[in-house]
Amino acid sequence: MKLSVIIVNYNVRHFLEQALLSVRKASRQLPTEVWVVDNNSVDDSVAMVREKFPEVHLIANTENTGFAVANNQAIARSTGEYVLLLNPDTVVEEDTFERCVQFMDAHPDAGGLGVRMIDGSGKFLPESKRGFPSPWAAFCKTFGLSRLFPRSRAFNHYHLGYLDEYSTHEVEVLAGAFMLLRRSALDKTGYLDEAFFMYGEDIDLSYRILQAGYKNYYFPETTILHYKGESTKKGSLNYVRVFYQAMIIFARKHFQGRRAALFVLMLQAAIWFRAAVTLVVGAGKRLYLPLLDAALIYGGLFVLKNFWAVYYHKDPTYYDETFMTVNAPLYTALWLLGVYFSGGYEEQGNLRRLVHGLFLGTVFIAAVYGFLDMTYRSSRALLVLGAAWALTGTIVLRAALHFFRYRNFNVGRQASRNLVIVGREEESRRVLRLLQQAQAPVHCIGTVSPDSTADASAFLGPVERLQDIVVIYRIEEIIFCATDIASQDIMRWMTLLGPELEYKIVPEESLSIIGSSSKDTPGELYTIDVRFNIAQGLHRRNKRLLDLLVTAFLLVTLPLHLLLVRHRGGLLRNLAAVAVGQKSWVGYAVAQLAHNTLPPLRPGVLSPLDALPLRPADAATQQRLNLLYAKNYRIELDLEILLKGYRRLGS
Repeated sequence: MKLSVIIVNYNVRHFLEQALLSVRKASRQLPTEVWVVDNNSVDDSVAMVREKFPEVHLIANTENTGFAVANNQAIARSTGEYVLLLNPDTVVEEDTFERCVQFMDAHPDAGGLGVRMIDGSGKFLPESKRGFPSPWAAFCKTFGLSRLFPRSRAFNHYHLGYLDEYSTHEVEVLAGAFMLLRRSALDKTGYLDEAFFMYGEDIDLSYRILQAGYKNYYFPETTILHYKGESTKKGSLNYVRVFYQAMIIFARKHFQGRRAALFVLMLQAAIWFRAAVTLVVGAGKRLYLPLLDAALIYGGLFVLKNFWAVYYHKDPTYYDETFMTVNAPLYTALWLLGVYFSGGYEEQGNLRRLVHGLFLGTVFIAAVYGFLDMTYRSSRALLVLGAAWALTGTIVLRAALHFFRYRNFNVGRQASRNLVIVGREEESRRVLRLLQQAQAPVHCIGTVSPDSTADASAFLGPVERLQDIVVIYRIEEIIFCATDIASQDIMRWMTLLGPELEYKIVPEESLSIIGSSSKDTPGELYTIDVRFNIAQGLHRRNKRLLDLLVTAFLLVTLPLHLLLVRHRGGLLRNLAAVAVGQKSWVGYAVAQLAHNTLPPLRPGVLSPLDALPLRPADAATQQRLNLLYAKNYRIELDLEILLKGYRRLGS
């Protein structure tokens, strides 16, 4: 066997399918075996591989063993002269394997090889070629000097920014997304170090390859697409911690004395620095709109207080100072909470949820108002005026923010992007059906033929004129049909047209259209897969709130329930378990324990079965009920189950 391709997968089924299709095409001219190691995914990845890729050697782990361990499992069982470690969120060109193996055959000193990589927007990924993370290189990367001076030998050694992107070079570090290794080199260096769970193992192995007397090469004569950020999400505290901890493992392993101590100290400082930046940026993204709303509403209440005191009461000092220190902050907080629990900050352009949240807040304020001490009952008129201002001000604020971003006032209506499909008629019609089923917010201008000749009545033009078509029709998104256009042509067009457009690819016979416009954000999928309401943050939050409210009600009226509910001891245990978050009052039926394809929930005291007069015994029926519960979840559904299964709350 000439080549063994190894892919470690964890919950990226759609991207894995696309990667395997591209690997299948690239393997036609070379004796190749393909291994997929699945680290206990819950998205049906294993079933998809077994059904669609019977030629693949599949290892299905029952736990997430980490990147290094999983790769080593397949390396030990593979037989290829060369071993390629490939990420599942990649697409290779049709001749990638052939070109790379030819280079390795012609350079017996090469222990490893990496290629030119682009992200989902067509931009070159600088990590295609890297240097070792010396203390100075790591410092420059951590504190942004490498980004300020991208072509500097002194400041950007980490990404070797001074080396030409389109020339072959000797490099120090290979990228783990595409790491072609000579088997004889692996026999000398050993496999991946399993002390690294997810990051750093590529740096460590690259270092050991050089120590064994081989060279590592950057080879730009073929390009791969890497949806960086799919198999491991960036921008989280966990990413910062895991990445820099991996660098500390590398430093302690390969550096000695003061150099190692300095490097570890610097990396530990980097962890705190990057964690602080991540927290600040994350908090800013989450809190900027609530803070703007709070300032707007509070400021409006201040103006309204002064206006009403002068206009109606003819006395500028009519209202006590406590209005601005007690009433105004309380009203503002309750309005914001209403918007929050209505999902108005998760879907910031959804005016219906905004109005619903402000209405709930107003109702709650009116209820609280009657319980306030007379000192704090300022004015019902101010309450009504404040509610009107909160509604008007927050809507105007969202309209302004929307205009600055999109240059229109279509708040709450996702603008349709002008789109073209590159593919033959039959596949293009299939893609259109997928877009319609997924209710994608796009406006399909037409189809571009992958052939040099095109029927003017059926196509906008041939693919050679794609650049002109983009300009003439103001195209914002392009979908490439992988059945009809080669991967290398797709990547060439992505690079040529640039990152201003969005690109997606529909794999052969797939029900998904895949793309990612940024290396640091999740990719976008147009897919006809079932969408689960229970997976949305709004519903999960409201479900937990309902659990707590029901628990509080049961505790306040506990003597009554101890008389009516079966298994009184069980009720007390369930009250404690739900209160601390170990259980939910309603969860999946027991059959879900054997199937991990639905969004996870806490174990339930009751389940959808408790709303039925008869309890079906077969697991298939129970699983269908679980599916319907997850898909159609509303808080009213939990209330119905609680009412019908009330006497079993102690079970």
